[in-house]
Amino acid sequence: MTTAVAEPRPSVGIATRARSRFAASNAASEAFFARESDRIALACHAMAGRFQAGGRLLVHADRARLSDVSHAVVEFMHPVVVGKRALPALALRDADALRVVGRRGDILLLLADDALTAVHVDLLSLGTSMDMLPLVLTGGAFRVAPMKSLQYEFSVPSSDACIVQETHEMLYHVLWELVHVFLDHGAVRT
Repeated sequence: MTTAVAEPRPSVGIATRARSRFAASNAASEAFFARESDRIALACHAMAGRFQAGGRLLVHADRARLSDVSHAVVEFMHPVVVGKRALPALALRDADALRVVGRRGDILLLLADDALTAVHVDLLSLGTSMDMLPLVLTGGAFRVAPMKSLQYEFSVPSSDACIVQETHEMLYHVLWELVHVFLDHGAVRT
């Protein structure tokens, strides 16, 4: 005979903090996707065109976000939906790596919790000079200084790094899905 063990109930304070955290995360992602849905669709269409023409996704983030780099790369290379093709993607460590593997027509995806690091800025400058399609995902009130070639900068309206990261993760899942929608329906012309 086994005895059931009662699970400890969280204190009221912990439950209140958890509800508050979920509410903040949901509010930030809802505000982000409501504001950016049209531009996200345009970015996905542009990405699909690059993939169709032989481009690859090159992803970089600072050390705190390396797991996201791996996740985004695997998301595109190893589709979990039967019938979806693998799309080429690589992780980048720095601008030297971009110089070695990057080529005209690639897609450069940069992830940052808030302001871009010096490495991000170097990658962005080099990538745009190589005619790559840059997508920059930031958080908080940070916005990239206007650049003529930077159409797709997406800033999550939160200064909480965890909420920014959660929303970025949702975004690169949406990017993968919509890129495939455009590719599968022949909506991209080269």
